[in-house]
Amino acid sequence: MGSKNKLKRFRENETFSNVFQPTRDDLVNGNFALKGNWNTTIFKNNNPLILELGCGKGEYSVALAQKYSNKNFVGIDIKGARFWRGAKTALEDDMSNVAFLRTQIELIDHAFAENEVDEIWITFPDPQIKYKRTKHRMTNSTFLKRYKHILKPEGVVNLKTDSEFMHGYTLGLLHGAGHEVLYANHNVYKQEGSPEDVTAIQTFYESQYLEHNKPITYIRFKISN
Repeated sequence: MGSKNKLKRFRENETFSNVFQPTRDDLVNGNFALKGNWNTTIFKNNNPLILELGCGKGEYSVALAQKYSNKNFVGIDIKGARFWRGAKTALEDDMSNVAFLRTQIELIDHAFAENEVDEIWITFPDPQIKYKRTKHRMTNSTFLKRYKHILKPEGVVNLKTDSEFMHGYTLGLLHGAGHEVLYANHNVYKQEGSPEDVTAIQTFYESQYLEHNKPITYIRFKISN
């Protein structure tokens, strides 16, 4: 994407009523007014609140919001020029149950309050295979603690990835730490009875992976104390 196009999207994001772009300082210093108030201020209901972390173009967030009008969704990514597409689609389709937040995932517990979130989706994250970058892996123990903080006691996390490495790493970590694995499969499109939300919704890149017969893996889990 050219820099001109990126700037255009950044400017448009600033005008979108469903896009929120707090500064790092505001988040860290507790000045983000939506923390703890997403449902009352933005969605104006008490429906379940569901996050998509590293939402990219926002395809999954928008598709889930279209499917579940009785749930609220927030797509989160640091790259606003990417989720511009999802935000624009949501506005064009007059969808009131999906919003987008531009921030780093490491600040997630500054953007949402304790026990505010019902469910988290992590879709096709960078597996960060180089060992020295483990700290950025989105299912490492540090990130899981952040997720646990913002999730309700019965809250769940979904990991959907084309990376067998990420799947294996996460399963090993979950079992090793005593977290509860509710469902795990390393090839959901070949497994009968796979959850519909996993197979009915595909991102652009996911459809490309499938064209090349690349297995898509999935884990659904709860984070224990």
